[in-house]
Amino acid sequence: MGMLVVVTEAVPPRLRGRLAVWLLEIRAGVYVGDVSRRIREMIWEQITVLSEDGNVAMAWSAPNESGFDFQTFGENRRIPVDYDGLRLVSFLLSEKTAL
Repeated sequence: MGMLVVVTEAVPPRLRGRLAVWLLEIRAGVYVGDVSRRIREMIWEQITVLSEDGNVAMAWSAPNESGFDFQTFGENRRIPVDYDGLRLVSFLLSEKTAL
């Protein structure tokens, strides 16, 4: 078992309802829970199927240097990158900022 955090943005109510079955919604679109790897992978499968045009970030405790791992789904300006074995986040400039 391990801590899991899921943050959603602009996802359909159906996905939010599914997440609420396994996790506690502590703020609008922010879910936490203590789940097994199998349940975490099943939750991710639901996220990839039901997110539509929304986006999701999921983070969980992991036995690595940072103590956690994460993945994202959907379009967002924050993009996960691997930097010499360390997972970081790159921030893309918006079209407005680039002008």
